[in-house]
Amino acid sequence: MMKSLYLLAALLIAPGIAAAAEPLKLGVLNDLSGVYADYQGRGSVIAAEMAAEDFGGSVGGRKIEVIAGDHQNKPDIGLAIARRWFDTERVDAVLDVPNSAIALAVAGLAREKNKVFIGSGAGTALLTGEKCSPNTIHWTFDTWEVGHALGRAVVGEGGKKWFFLTADYTFGYDLENSMTEAVHAAGGEVMGSVRHPLGTSDFSSYLLKAQDSGADVLGLANAGGDTATAIKQAHEFGLTQRMKMAGPIVNINIIEAIGLANAQGLLAVTPFYWDMTPETRAFAKRFSERHPQHIMPNDMQAGVYAATLAYLKAVAALNGESVDGRAVVAEMKKKPSQDKLFGESVIRADGRVMHPVYLMAAKTPAESHGNWDFFKLVATVPADQAFRPLADGHCPLVQP
Repeated sequence: MMKSLYLLAALLIAPGIAAAAEPLKLGVLNDLSGVYADYQGRGSVIAAEMAAEDFGGSVGGRKIEVIAGDHQNKPDIGLAIARRWFDTERVDAVLDVPNSAIALAVAGLAREKNKVFIGSGAGTALLTGEKCSPNTIHWTFDTWEVGHALGRAVVGEGGKKWFFLTADYTFGYDLENSMTEAVHAAGGEVMGSVRHPLGTSDFSSYLLKAQDSGADVLGLANAGGDTATAIKQAHEFGLTQRMKMAGPIVNINIIEAIGLANAQGLLAVTPFYWDMTPETRAFAKRFSERHPQHIMPNDMQAGVYAATLAYLKAVAALNGESVDGRAVVAEMKKKPSQDKLFGESVIRADGRVMHPVYLMAAKTPAESHGNWDFFKLVATVPADQAFRPLADGHCPLVQP
């Protein structure tokens, strides 16, 4: 009789032991082969892997595994990958997800499945606004922040008349709307706009419309390879001699692609630059050594690193339990996250991660001391001034 009871107890306990021993799986979902591949791509996967290793490789007795998926900038493909990860591959959290349409779809799925979504490459401010979720954290930047910060700065420098070159999807629309609000609030005006398909190689017809608009600022409401191509072709057209280029999503990859001669004077807002502190330089060196192209990390890749660490700390605080995604996100919001790249980061009730943002200017070729030495600090914007006020986002999670 006692042997039977012991056997029954063992059978009841065994599934719990097996579950505890299951790996903690993190899925990095982004563009691994298209227009944004150098801007997130393999670099974001490396950043997550580095965070897992720096955390010790396991949490609550569970090995940490990082897997990658290529959404190809197609919402149906991105959503299918995330669904497969959640339903059959036991992935606990999805990270990065550049392309706002895909990010919003994955956020909705994570809420439905009670998993965790942490956007780093995702830009749309809807993730912490009307589409906010108890399962979503938005880490690095958003369209409200970069649009408002840069719009105010450029108008302050005398750029009063704007024309927008906008990527034809949710991210581009959000970015244009944010910059438009900032331009109008600062006393400027918008002369017109045109939308272009993602990944286009010929901006000539769009640039001719910008040239004929009478604007003195070309607002680039796009990102990645689209921004780089637009700036290079604007230079070839001679447009950069008559119009100021304002690219809110300008990072080191874009400047590397077009060269400092074309980029000098461009203003950008970013929460991370690899050459700011001894800690960021040490991280960048390790990252570059592991990257196939030996590039330096940008802010979105650094955001994946910091977000992964914050997520792992929350799971550790829950004794390795990750099944309840809402509980993990709630744990992440309890106290500020701390890491060597972003410093102290507070996660608000709407899921917005609050950290300082830095206004940077692209150096001239003469000011640069070598490869990837592209930015100089102009000003620091405190977190409470950089991001949208909590009440203005209309997030249902926020109590009035």
